[in-house]
Amino acid sequence: MAKKVALSELYVRIDKMKARILCNQLIYEKNYISKFSFMFRLLNTRLFLYTLSMLVLFSGGCNTAGISTSKKKQKFQKLVWSDEFDYEGLPDPAKWGYDVGDACDLPAGCGWGNHELQYYTKEELKNARVENGLLTIELRKEKIANSNYSSARIVSRGRGDWKYGKVEIRAKLPRGKGSWGAIWMLSSDNKYKGWPHSGEIDIMENVGYDPDTIHASAHTLAYHHSIGTHKSGKVSIPDAGEKFHTYSLEWEENEYRVYADDRMIFRFEKEANDYKVWPFDQKFHLIMNIAYGGNWGGKKGLDDEALPTKMQIDYVRVYAL
Repeated sequence: MAKKVALSELYVRIDKMKARILCNQLIYEKNYISKFSFMFRLLNTRLFLYTLSMLVLFSGGCNTAGISTSKKKQKFQKLVWSDEFDYEGLPDPAKWGYDVGDACDLPAGCGWGNHELQYYTKEELKNARVENGLLTIELRKEKIANSNYSSARIVSRGRGDWKYGKVEIRAKLPRGKGSWGAIWMLSSDNKYKGWPHSGEIDIMENVGYDPDTIHASAHTLAYHHSIGTHKSGKVSIPDAGEKFHTYSLEWEENEYRVYADDRMIFRFEKEANDYKVWPFDQKFHLIMNIAYGGNWGGKKGLDDEALPTKMQIDYVRVYAL
């Protein structure tokens, strides 16, 4: 008897699944009856009546998870800022500025708070240039100031600052042990004081000693790596250094989600109306850079023979919520 009951439940579940799949297909064809050819196909195969009967029987309606309904389609459709890198030379100064130096004169302290080894340059083609439709950020081994390595850290601060929306970047990542490529965001106004009070959104981080793994993270006063409480997600992309992949952030009032090639790898939700856990109610700007060494990048040593190494960006696009 137990086996018969189990089989019966299985058949019911299968029928429910069939009904929902068909219903979702109807939605995809737009408003059930707007595509007559699809309806006629259903009628000819008697599936339409079956779908309706299943919906009435189970009264669960259509499960629209994963389906782009009209409401979902309305989000993140309006392009408000972009750089397609369809020019030559330095990054467009109307869209990009630079964080410069080794941070020894900043609150973060030498090594940008992480004991990194690079010196970030400003308006140096060797470290940041646009050519052949791509932005290239290049980490090089060379003596500069008090460092033996040069790189670039370009920022949209003051030129592109956003509160909520979608940020999408198509990029090919650097390679080599010691490298630390990052696409991330910081507060533009430090509404709640400096890091980590005003938060950090990591859209993509990748370290050279673990080249296949892409990380996405959140940092706040309550959750950050310095105290071992930061929250993160990750995904394996073995060819991230050989092929371009799309990394994106969808940021709303009560949560944000990070995707790699449309696959969600991390979700961070608003726990309370408290900046300690949710400082993401203010404008942020985009940062793209390659660091070298440091607490994370240099955790398993350096490989100077792999230098120079590059991160290349095909485009950056920002859409309004």
